Amino acid sequence: MEEYIKVEHLKKSFKDNEVLADVSISCRRGAIYGVTGYNGCGKSVFFKCLCGLEKEDGGKIVIDGKEKKPGELLSSVGIIIEEPAFLGNASGLKNLAYLYQIRNRKDNQYLSRIMEKVGLVPGSKKPVKKYSLGMRQRLAIAQAIMEEPDILILDEPMNGLDKDGVREMRELFLKIKESGKTLLMASHNREDIEALCDEVYEMEKGRLCRVCVDSVIKFRIFKRGNHVITVTLR
Repeated sequence: MEEYIKVEHLKKSFKDNEVLADVSISCRRGAIYGVTGYNGCGKSVFFKCLCGLEKEDGGKIVIDGKEKKPGELLSSVGIIIEEPAFLGNASGLKNLAYLYQIRNRKDNQYLSRIMEKVGLVPGSKKPVKKYSLGMRQRLAIAQAIMEEPDILILDEPMNGLDKDGVREMRELFLKIKESGKTLLMASHNREDIEALCDEVYEMEKGRLCRVCVDSVIKFRIFKRGNHVITVTLR
């Protein structure tokens, strides 16, 4: 299928610390791409360069056939990277409405449906500062999807969600994928990767290497007497 996102030889350093050495990846519409790797390996920096929150030092990013300028913000992207800065004294609906109005849009009925889609009660007057971690994460997802972007960049989107919340968000992301959107997701959770991702890449030493989804599950085999014991490492 046709490439929608193409990243070639992306580089990024902070002083003497080279974080992205040579990152390349191609992504098509209607697919989910998983990015794994240890904390600090460069996943978040890669995502920030891709969406324009950080300025890359080299390489190029092409979106739908058009090369993006270094540091240029993408126009149709929903982002979850780190914890969003919400207005703590305002309700969830008012937070979304404030952000929605930045682009001269106002439709509280639509935003209410978005909140319901992520499992929040739009009529609640509870201020966001009293939200649980899981509720804040749901609100962050609502913020990321509310403008129906062509690209979703999600860094640990299941953070703080309980079992039901994880299941609901997986279903939501799969529906978004089926609508033809492109999703990039970083996660430490093997089950999220298995359930959602069409392709999986591992970030190591500043480079992305494609891996099979099954290879995300690592095994260690022990031999004890005449018995062979296989242990799954998570």
